[in-house]
Amino acid sequence: MRFFFSFIFMLLSPLVVVAEVSSARLKASYWVNNSAGLDISGLSFCTGRLLAVSDKNSGEIYTLKLRDGDADLVSHLQLDGLGVPEHDEHDEPVSFWEAFKELFRPADELDFEGVSCDGSTIYLVSEHYNRIAVVSDQGKASWQEYLWSPAAKSQGYLQKANASSEGLVKAGDVFWVAMEREPRGLLKLNSSGGASVFSLPSVAGLDFRGRSEDLTGLDYYDGALFTLERNAHAVCRRALPSLKAEWCLDYHALEVSPERVYEETRYGKGEGLAVNQQGIFVVLDNNNVGRALAPDDKRALLLHLAFPRDNQ
Repeated sequence: MRFFFSFIFMLLSPLVVVAEVSSARLKASYWVNNSAGLDISGLSFCTGRLLAVSDKNSGEIYTLKLRDGDADLVSHLQLDGLGVPEHDEHDEPVSFWEAFKELFRPADELDFEGVSCDGSTIYLVSEHYNRIAVVSDQGKASWQEYLWSPAAKSQGYLQKANASSEGLVKAGDVFWVAMEREPRGLLKLNSSGGASVFSLPSVAGLDFRGRSEDLTGLDYYDGALFTLERNAHAVCRRALPSLKAEWCLDYHALEVSPERVYEETRYGKGEGLAVNQQGIFVVLDNNNVGRALAPDDKRALLLHLAFPRDNQ
């Protein structure tokens, strides 16, 4: 009887969505050459190219060139003129411990975790500074003036360093920013920089396996927002403006298969997400950990997943 009432409560709760969760079908996988030690953290299709960023290299944007079985990570743009953003006097650490850790973090470690684009203009989100950088097709870079960290922190988000602004997508005239965990959330920036914060409706059937519910990658495709929910090893298609999941793909079995699993499974987690008509692409940030079958091979892994409609 207790289970029955719990189930009914779950169905009626506005923050829990019952959506189809199916096993992902792999279309292709690629070991990413030249990626060892870079920790690829963001993906985006831009003017026909699959762009990537690294949270270990704050001065460069990459292109992924795919071929049978693996991919080459090559330089796309060197960033020019970005520097360290001015400190926002209203954006203070939320605790003494976070302030202490910040003392030992290099100021020029920008920690890019997401990439998006609008035509030839590229946008990067810095997790260190919770700011968006704007990059021209020649590599000239500057910081947007939009500041969202103080407002998000006042509502309980962005409480942990290195677990804050983790994904980015430009959808029309708005930006969506993924706020990673504890708690996770979505931040929407309108065309004038006004910020709105949203809780992400949970999905019945997603298994986060005792880890934090998190959000690490975003994309916008076919009128919907796609979310990469790393600790559930899942990608969900979410309707706008409700953010309710329409369906989710669980790729856990692919990630931990003997031929792909990394030596340390706390790492090798999905961080970058890109979606186009060919399917869903997820890149694993392996934190420079080798894979179990070849410990000296510390390349990132890119998974190409089929849409559910293609699984029939």
